Amino acid sequence: MDVTAIKQRFEIIGNSPQLDRALDIAAQVASTDLSVLVTGETGVGKEFIPKIIHANSARKHGNYFAVNCGAIPEGTIDSELFGHRKGSFTGAHEDRMGYFEVADGGTLFLDEVAELPLSTQVRLLRALETGEFIRVGSSKVQKTDVRVIAATNVNLPHAIKSGKFREDLYYRLNTVPISVPALRERPGDIHLLFRKFAADFAEKYKMPVIRLTDDARNLLEHYRWPGNIRQLKNVAEQLSVLEQTRQVTADTLQRYLPPDNPHHLPVVYGHEKGGNEDFVSERDILYKILFQLRAEMDEMKKKVQSFEEHAPLPVPGQGKILARPGNEPLSEEEEITEGEILPLDVVEEGSDLSLNSLEKELIIKVLQKNKGHRKSTARELGIAERTLYRKIKEYEIE
Repeated sequence: MDVTAIKQRFEIIGNSPQLDRALDIAAQVASTDLSVLVTGETGVGKEFIPKIIHANSARKHGNYFAVNCGAIPEGTIDSELFGHRKGSFTGAHEDRMGYFEVADGGTLFLDEVAELPLSTQVRLLRALETGEFIRVGSSKVQKTDVRVIAATNVNLPHAIKSGKFREDLYYRLNTVPISVPALRERPGDIHLLFRKFAADFAEKYKMPVIRLTDDARNLLEHYRWPGNIRQLKNVAEQLSVLEQTRQVTADTLQRYLPPDNPHHLPVVYGHEKGGNEDFVSERDILYKILFQLRAEMDEMKKKVQSFEEHAPLPVPGQGKILARPGNEPLSEEEEITEGEILPLDVVEEGSDLSLNSLEKELIIKVLQKNKGHRKSTARELGIAERTLYRKIKEYEIE
């Protein structure tokens, strides 16, 4: 089954190359029994991948079970997966089959697999490698023929280093990796998804469909969507229920988007990848940038001397920089990610590196880029217009 047919069958919306790649890998691996590890942020729709694999496999007539490993108490997870014998623990009033037993001949999807305790990870590794398991409270070895697909939003290599996940299990699960892109990595799909959710909700409750003005659509497509598709659907439904006017403006939409956390601010420098969970919430993106710069100020002063024309600045925000000085675009090979340094023609050699001067310089450059249009400048900086007006007055910017 090709990608287009998969999208139609499973009602998947989007034309992102990253999404198409994930679906294509799922279709190719379906005919095998290889273990698959699906990775991606919360709310991106990872649960569709195992369904696609199962439906296109020789096991499609067998059982399919999805188990949320993070929702099962640690004390009962072994029993849920491998079953138990009567009397093996308090409350075990009868023999019980686990998922590995009832899914025999089918597919088992282990969502949030990183939440499994280490003792359960040992049992899971054995079941994957030998097809054998033992019920809790039993000594009898049983066989099972189960295709396992796991998913997680956790950085498993980091979990391995911190001793929370077994390295051997990781390599056993990660035979075929599939990465589902975050919604902010699919900007062209955001409005398509929003229209689908709004139309579905309107049809369900017999109400007119809400529509977005051009400025609202622009805001929708540049917001970071930390909750991904799940959050987008919630916003579409909230607007459908709470707004009397069916034409939604950017000002109206902004009220439904959390503004105070840097993770939730609109993308300033274009396409972003990933996120830094360690940032402390700040009100405006300017302050987020400045506090990031403060920690590296001493190092920056040293590096200024090494440049003949421009001094490097840490990349503001967390995403990729898609242009070099003069707005000349970078090639794919030249794109850099968070933490790397690139001369951005923001601070001239010998300039004052105080926080106030950096802030003023940044505001001036974005104003120049937008030909003095303050509303566009505020939107690009990710701050309120009133904050921009206050800063312009404070720094006496003409």
